[in-house]
Amino acid sequence: MTGIGFDPDCRRCPRLASFLDEVGEQYPDYHARPVAPFGAPDARLLVVGLAPGMHGANASGRPFTGDHAGILLYQTLHRHGFASRPESLSADDGLELPDCRITNAVKCLPPQNKPVGAEIKACRDYLAVELASLPGGGVIVALGSIAHRSVVASLGLRQKDMQFGHGAEHALPGGRILLDSYHCSRYNTQTRRLTEPMFDAVFARARALLDE
Repeated sequence: MTGIGFDPDCRRCPRLASFLDEVGEQYPDYHARPVAPFGAPDARLLVVGLAPGMHGANASGRPFTGDHAGILLYQTLHRHGFASRPESLSADDGLELPDCRITNAVKCLPPQNKPVGAEIKACRDYLAVELASLPGGGVIVALGSIAHRSVVASLGLRQKDMQFGHGAEHALPGGRILLDSYHCSRYNTQTRRLTEPMFDAVFARARALLDE
């Protein structure tokens, strides 16, 4: 799924474009390009992460695939009926995401996994297109505060009206709901800032909202 909010040849951020060129030379088998959203084009659940990981999505070409962060995410999606299998192995493994799509606030790998403000802003119009495609009553799960702020900004809403907090729930125009979660990064899960039950509760709520 590559048609929504995505340009595979985007080079609008000079720092990210040159970094991807360097990574592609160092790892010639890696995807090392902007990473497309993955999942159903008509999904009612949109999961928004931060950016591709060096040896994860940047390598595989699929969001949250190939590194630690994706393990808990795909297991949880599968548990709640949003994934056909509990793991994502590669971009061509046949995995399907019924009624779900995964994207990132920033589509390109940033150095040290830290995009700067201008890069987050430059990628925001792609996210806005994805958000516009979400039907009324849809649910957005933001993984981390940067994803949360990008969603809020892309919708033209005020940050002060929608503060990030794990498990927080925000009403959006069109009857849509924004749910917040800490990012399922290795650091957050190993330090127990984010536990499996905490993460599961967010997607259980997403499923309940969509089933109402």
